[in-house]
Amino acid sequence: MRKLLAIGMLLLCLPALADQRLFYQPLNRDAALTPAQWQQLWRATVAQGGKTLIVQWSAYGDSDFGGAQGWLANSLREAHAQGLELVLGLYMDPGYYQRIEQLDAQGLSDYWKAQLGRSLTQLQQVQTKWDVQLAGWYLPMELDDLHFADAARREALHSQLQAFNRQLDKPLHISAFSAGKLSPRVTGVWLEQLSGMGLTVWWQDGAGTGRLPALVRQGYEQALPCRVGIVREAFRQTSAPGQPFRAEPAPPALSGGCHAQAVFALRYRPWAQGLLPVN
Repeated sequence: MRKLLAIGMLLLCLPALADQRLFYQPLNRDAALTPAQWQQLWRATVAQGGKTLIVQWSAYGDSDFGGAQGWLANSLREAHAQGLELVLGLYMDPGYYQRIEQLDAQGLSDYWKAQLGRSLTQLQQVQTKWDVQLAGWYLPMELDDLHFADAARREALHSQLQAFNRQLDKPLHISAFSAGKLSPRVTGVWLEQLSGMGLTVWWQDGAGTGRLPALVRQGYEQALPCRVGIVREAFRQTSAPGQPFRAEPAPPALSGGCHAQAVFALRYRPWAQGLLPVN
């Protein structure tokens, strides 16, 4: 009986443990929340076990969400006041995924250089004006094994990330996902190399988008080195390829093991419903 009770208690604790690290993707419609609602959201997040909030970006195209005194900066100051550690995303080009589809190796390298420059400019804006206590930075441009399947492209990326990382005052986080173009073993080696540069590397489990079969995803996960964290997707995509992205909440695929875990995203967690619109 005691053993059954212990197992039950462990299962009850799993959601809170999973939500220790949560991604939050700012959208302009979130500006409608009142200060009291933001406070309610952050208090609930901490009550659910939240410790670290990874904000996907602080500038998206032409929008900086109001800048230093805008709704995003104000809400993050409140999040920190409620006890959340903050990792802040930098600049994201809304056309990133479309642009990289059309670029050759040199074009991709030039494009990344320009985008890293935009992120560095955003970082300097945050440092000098936002007055937000941060534990790290997040680079919103996700990596994948389709556009970086070629070893030369990965080497060029490593050089750029090394140069960028040397200019930062806090740890840099970055994430990747698998499209099945590199083997699990090669993917694991690649992400291990990125971790070895001093980056905090996250691998997205792909459960929400369902691009790869579950057994294939499992193979990639098993090949990950322990210091690569796993992002558990707490949604199920409902839109078809080529349509505007739509999804519905779904429980993240919890598991143990040696990997740090984070959940994507806050918007899909039960206590955020009614505050952060999903679609």
